[in-house]
Amino acid sequence: MHMKGLIAGIAAALAAIAPFHPAAAQGTWPSKPIRLINPFPAGGGTDTFARPLAAVLTKQLGQQVIVENIGGAGGTVGAARAAKEPADGYTFLVGAVHHTIAPSVYARLQYDIEKDFAPVTLLAIVPNVVVVQPKHPFKTVKEVETFARANPGVLNFGSPGSGTSQHLAGELFKVRTGTDMVHVPYRGLGPAMQDFLAGNLDLIFDGMGASAAQIRAGKARAVGLMAAKRSPQFPDIPTLAEQGYAGMEVSTWYGLWAVRGTPKEIVDRMHAEVVKALKDPVMVKAWENAAAEAGGQTPEEFGKFVRAEIERWAQIAKASGARVDN
Repeated sequence: MHMKGLIAGIAAALAAIAPFHPAAAQGTWPSKPIRLINPFPAGGGTDTFARPLAAVLTKQLGQQVIVENIGGAGGTVGAARAAKEPADGYTFLVGAVHHTIAPSVYARLQYDIEKDFAPVTLLAIVPNVVVVQPKHPFKTVKEVETFARANPGVLNFGSPGSGTSQHLAGELFKVRTGTDMVHVPYRGLGPAMQDFLAGNLDLIFDGMGASAAQIRAGKARAVGLMAAKRSPQFPDIPTLAEQGYAGMEVSTWYGLWAVRGTPKEIVDRMHAEVVKALKDPVMVKAWENAAAEAGGQTPEEFGKFVRAEIERWAQIAKASGARVDN
């Protein structure tokens, strides 16, 4: 056989037997349902954004996009599970700011948010707000501080788990005000909010995504926004800085990651679909109701944002002394 023909024949044979990865070609993705792993129980802030996103992506992609809640340990259990999934473009992590805090407060993690995941985009940013149980008379942050100073260890505050932004926001408040309050961690914000509404928690330094509905319903009283400026959706809530507590700005944000190794074509396609979804009326309304700012940054921009957040929260964790010996 002529040498050129022999080479062509070998190449054709190799191409025929080479394993074909259906997800590797952007044109064939998606060909089956996609999972969004939410590492928190249902009913929390992450669900507020993950479920509308899944509904809109289902419409756009023509394949079912399913939210799977795997809660525990401040979002680290679900993240560790997601990190072990195949990098085939059919599993994504809907994570949060908590995953950039965890490296500084957990003694051991079963995953690395930067090494085991590929950033897709930022979904939403919401300011944290100090909400108190309506059974208390507190109307301002100063009144909370005054009571806490006079009654050390009496007030408690809940969080979705140790190492979450709600936990660190509470610890930051304690450090800056010199007060003593008891932190009560839960397996997600849903269970924490249930206990708060039942009257078993005094405060939550919560992200507005979950508290907005409770504030509107009068089931939670907001005494201060942990943001640089007031929220257009809640203009009557003063910031902590306005009340004399400068330098206590804390935001909770939510983002989307692919499993590390997912083909870049799929990561880029998912990014484009999310950017498109963020303009859908369903999601625009959901974000407005949660007083959220929409994301949409490129994967590269989101990756740099995550790195900066890891460094920022490391400083806050060190100042507060927060640590989880898991």
